[in-house]
Amino acid sequence: MPTVAEKRRAFRALHETGCFVIPNPWDVGSARYLQGLGFKALATTSSGLAWSLGYADGAVPLDAMLAHFRALVEATDVPINADFLAGFAVEPEQLAINVARCIATGVAGLSIEDATADVPVLDFDLAVKRVRAARAAIDTSRSGTLLVARSEVYFSDHPQPLKEAIRRLVAFAEAGADCLYAPGTRSTDDVAAIVKAVAPKPVNVLVGWESEWKVADLAALGVRRVSVGGALARTAWAGFQRAAAELATHGSFGGLAGAASGAALNQQFTPGT
Repeated sequence: MPTVAEKRRAFRALHETGCFVIPNPWDVGSARYLQGLGFKALATTSSGLAWSLGYADGAVPLDAMLAHFRALVEATDVPINADFLAGFAVEPEQLAINVARCIATGVAGLSIEDATADVPVLDFDLAVKRVRAARAAIDTSRSGTLLVARSEVYFSDHPQPLKEAIRRLVAFAEAGADCLYAPGTRSTDDVAAIVKAVAPKPVNVLVGWESEWKVADLAALGVRRVSVGGALARTAWAGFQRAAAELATHGSFGGLAGAASGAALNQQFTPGT
């Protein structure tokens, strides 16, 4: 298995050219399965983890989140990017402490967003200070961990989300973010504008819904990486919900049609196969 340092170097190299897909597992099994499909890096999903533990998104305690990061790092050969939400802190000083703890789990990258459960979008100046604090914590660690700064403005009621997202992402880039991310963009024009605004720094685009977009389309816009957030977890939950509801409501088993083969799954997770 590659060392943590090797994974971090490989992760940085992925961001230098081209466009790659970084799908989002929610546990060790889904992470190993995605690695087996040939993906070069994986990103955690706060929502997928939360639901698997019986929490709402954003309610997983910090220690449990860090344990999850470490488990995925130790179970896989590929770099792991941590969905670290708002860093489990508002003030930059505490954020820096938490970022240091996140780095210690061995993740190759981590994302910090400008929203909390109580505040849809944090004050601009505070948001920039938080990115600077995360940058300082990474630099102090000398770990080479990649910093992703994301703005949640598209999920707020801001009247001009593109303009504000660009304002924030440009400021985050200047504050030391290595990769920029504004989830919720569904317009190719918006994506292209964001890519142009923060160039040459790489941009992540979320596609967490059924879309006519192809990876090649996003690559042509200059997007460097594509993630799916909690969409894979939601897809798995949809199958579970349908089958469980049919069993509970009708006492029938039709919802089990199309279930994955147990033998195939066992083979997937058998060492050396």
